[in-house]
Amino acid sequence: MIRFLLRFLGLLLLALAFIFVVYDGMKSIADRTFYATAIGQFWTEVHASSLQAAQASVERLSATLWSMAIAPLLEQPAAAVFGVLGAILIVLGRKKKPLIGYARD
Repeated sequence: MIRFLLRFLGLLLLALAFIFVVYDGMKSIADRTFYATAIGQFWTEVHASSLQAAQASVERLSATLWSMAIAPLLEQPAAAVFGVLGAILIVLGRKKKPLIGYARD
């Protein structure tokens, strides 16, 4: 059940990454410049108050955690981040290959 959930979430993230590739590609072709939607920009467009609430709650724990780990992640292209996370989840959820000549207990 867990492997199914990991593969399903991985496929959803890969589909989301593909949507961002198409969206950024169409925008880049139309304006003849390179566009890459950042995760922070996407999060702000979807629900800005939750981003501010997340920042406030993380900064209460540790201000350096926000500035050193989360803020740089929010500046990365959404297609790349969702693609990498999706691939990792699919690899984690893959079925194990059967061993030849050995009994698996």
